Amino acid sequence: MWHLDTAYPPPKVQGGDERMEGSEYLDRAVEDNFVEIDRVKKRVSYNTREGVKSYSLDRPEEFVRSEFYSELVYKYKYEPKRIGLEIEVPRRKPSDRADIVVYEDDNGKKPYIIVECKRDGISEAEIRQAIEQAFGNANSLRGKYAAVVAGSVRIAFDVANYPPTEREKNVISDLPIRFGRVPKYTYKKGAPEVVFGTGDRDLGKPTRQELLNKFQQCHDIIWEGGKRNPAEAFDEMSKLMFCKIWDERWMTKRSDYYRFQIGTHETKKEVSSRVLQIYRKAQELEPGVFVDPIKAADSIVYSIVQILQEISLSKADLDAKGEAFEHFLGKVFKGEMGQYFTPRELVRFMVSFMEPDAFDYVVDPACGSGGFLLEVLEQVREKLSSELDEKDADSRWRDFALDQVWGIEINSQLSRVAMMNMILHEDGHTNIENGDALDDSQSWTKEGIKKNFREKFSLLLTNPPFGAVVKWEEKQYLEGYELGRSRKRQKAEILFIERVLDFLRPGGRLAVVLPDGILTNSSLQYVRDFIMERTQILGIVSLPQGAFAYYGSGIKASLVFLRKIKESERLPENYAIFLAEAKHIGYDTTGRSDKNEFPEILRMWEEFKDRYLDNEFAPRREYENEKPSQ
Repeated sequence: MWHLDTAYPPPKVQGGDERMEGSEYLDRAVEDNFVEIDRVKKRVSYNTREGVKSYSLDRPEEFVRSEFYSELVYKYKYEPKRIGLEIEVPRRKPSDRADIVVYEDDNGKKPYIIVECKRDGISEAEIRQAIEQAFGNANSLRGKYAAVVAGSVRIAFDVANYPPTEREKNVISDLPIRFGRVPKYTYKKGAPEVVFGTGDRDLGKPTRQELLNKFQQCHDIIWEGGKRNPAEAFDEMSKLMFCKIWDERWMTKRSDYYRFQIGTHETKKEVSSRVLQIYRKAQELEPGVFVDPIKAADSIVYSIVQILQEISLSKADLDAKGEAFEHFLGKVFKGEMGQYFTPRELVRFMVSFMEPDAFDYVVDPACGSGGFLLEVLEQVREKLSSELDEKDADSRWRDFALDQVWGIEINSQLSRVAMMNMILHEDGHTNIENGDALDDSQSWTKEGIKKNFREKFSLLLTNPPFGAVVKWEEKQYLEGYELGRSRKRQKAEILFIERVLDFLRPGGRLAVVLPDGILTNSSLQYVRDFIMERTQILGIVSLPQGAFAYYGSGIKASLVFLRKIKESERLPENYAIFLAEAKHIGYDTTGRSDKNEFPEILRMWEEFKDRYLDNEFAPRREYENEKPSQ
């Protein structure tokens, strides 16, 4: 099997001076007059052995064919005079035609490669159907090789040397270049991403849409139509992604072929065994990430390798990886574990509000999938890149990621999700603690968290669990909390308020999602008093009722921003507090995109901060009695 090594968005057809956008191969074919695009009529014409052939671009499959025709000419070195389109297939239905046929001779008597083209993003069942169609055409035409091309999914077979029913042992890594030998492997570390005239190439950088498509395909395969429960499906997918990343970054040496790929004539068992070797080696060196063995069947491992083998997860843009990963998480956990996920729009706003830098020590004591930590890492990376040269910025950022960013997650599976998310983003996954942040610090295993627990962190961002109740008979640590002492039970989100202030050093900043009841219920005045005695309220941003509806929660909540006051510090009696109401937050209750007021609120916050706060977010004394316009 082989895949396209460049981004593969469907070409766009537009009028005026704009052109159909595609890969560099299609661009070259247009420049050399092998392909002509009629932007007005939305048609594509090809120079073939039968002469010029023209087809409508209203069919998504034609996008795929135009790209692959161009690849055959430039990447695989086949002359247009030996390429035929829509070739009638003997002994099959009159309507059956092969999309592309490459011939060994100029007379078109010896079919060599038969290609079936399908639109991008088709299901696994549709791919299997396309494979059967390609085999039927290849056997009838007596071709040597058959291929299915469905966007970025490419599968090729040796047809001539195997029985007509074989579908495994005859899989090949790539099509031969200009009638040459089929390579054993295709993807080699350090090879150019595009090699004209050879079979070796390095892994390509995937586009956002390509990642989304591939993660969706992986989900469909590993979920097995509902046979595997969502939690188990995600665990298995995470293990295989871990193998993929480990192979890219550490397992494969430069100029060696990657192990996470399918070689010519390799069986499912052979491919799966090699992936298991990667996993076992990674387990030895990273025992805290995955303890259980890979349980997925050889056929599933093979299919996942088939989908991911040609792309580099390391090279993918961080935003694209984050979106694709969260899309996969949503497919698996929505409803069941929706309370563990904070929407990206809220995360980005809260982190931007707090302005993290490389001098901060950061923790999220209820980190879920790690969204806050990853956004902090990304914003600090951007800030360093704007201030330092590339080498120094990268070195400082890696030190920050490894030594200054921490997370605690009580759910063992979600802690692995956070680790996987951070591995995917190239940063400090070893700093994720699977434990109860409300419990005694002696129960934690991460020395960095135990050492830094009391008043060491300068920045804390979190969305604590809502609604859970801590009972004294189950958790004796309740007695150790001022907000839990002399009570038989207390809500977890209230205990979290006290705990996060334990984590913060004097002057440290806190961004937290809180249910509105804590801010408004008369029975919880003692909680508000606790907050005001120990912190400066920087700001409160009210969220719409449906902010968490898509993730399975209907609780009305607000974003609360605080600064822990220093021991000798006395706040002005009437200091300014930033208040805002966000009616539109970038998505609606169904998860669809919507207007986003957060950028405007951030602009207002910047104006407020410049006027009323100093560089450490403390109140400016000269404005203590002035009421802000917000």
